Amino acid sequence: MRNATAPRPVTVAQSPAKLDAGFLEDVLDGLGLAEKTLPAKYFYDERGSKLFDEICELDEYYPTRTETALLADHAGDIAAQVGPGITLLELGSGSSTKVRLLLDRLDHPKAYIPVDISREHLQVSAARLAADYPGLKVTPIFADYVQGFPVSVEGGADRTLAFFPGSTIGNFHPVEAQSFLARLARRLGAGSRLLIGVDLKKPKERLEAAYNDAAGVTAAFNLNLLERINRELDGTFDLDGFTHLAFYNDDVGRIEMHLKSVRDQKVLVAGVPFRFEEGETIHTEDSYKYSADEFRKLAHVAGWSADATWTDDARLFSIHLLNSRG
Repeated sequence: MRNATAPRPVTVAQSPAKLDAGFLEDVLDGLGLAEKTLPAKYFYDERGSKLFDEICELDEYYPTRTETALLADHAGDIAAQVGPGITLLELGSGSSTKVRLLLDRLDHPKAYIPVDISREHLQVSAARLAADYPGLKVTPIFADYVQGFPVSVEGGADRTLAFFPGSTIGNFHPVEAQSFLARLARRLGAGSRLLIGVDLKKPKERLEAAYNDAAGVTAAFNLNLLERINRELDGTFDLDGFTHLAFYNDDVGRIEMHLKSVRDQKVLVAGVPFRFEEGETIHTEDSYKYSADEFRKLAHVAGWSADATWTDDARLFSIHLLNSRG
């Protein structure tokens, strides 16, 4: 049962790595490339995290509601397979919304450890969840989960369930995805489990609509990255000088998001000049799509065995329960 009391304070543990220390270096390096790019992880400041929550509510954006429905339908099956006393570790926890579907069905979960790169969002969502589940130990960690983070999991590997929803694995190049999953398998140990959401391949029109919503929320989310650079790195980006661009690249099986310059212009970042030609883009995000078989093969090479896979009737989305071979 959930407790309707006000959220209690939750202490956020911070990774030893200073996450913002590399922001300027990453931006300067990315904009200095012949094909300019910016790391997608910097989307998620406080405003970016809120905009992404709005994206998840859009009619066009099928992944969130489809994955949520799958979790609601199969949470009992998942709980039965992983057993009692699990420590639940969520990577990129955001608003910690989907994880509640698991917590409601798990048998006496021991602890919940949300890991996220947005400190403010993490603090608020962890406090709300701790208030709603008063018997659950909640230990949020402010960190970039891709770079590693300090965590002590109670009960050992076979009592650990990592949760990686939202098809975030699609933001990695397949080689990087395999490497990330292999590191996670070694870190959590043999017998640990991973519940992961993976967006499936489907018609181009359906995919492109999901990243070009009529309300312009995804465009605002993309452009917010430039606004963050202006605010935190003394940038001089004119947001009216760039427009959102998202399309499906069928050759490599991914959605690409870009920010396209609408004119020739010069921009400063911490005093360093960068020139843009009209039509030139900054590549901000990829989202790779897989068939269920393609993803299971990738996970197997990375050290995971597939325990179960669930998909919706329309085969829009999949969730996979994997078991680490160590």
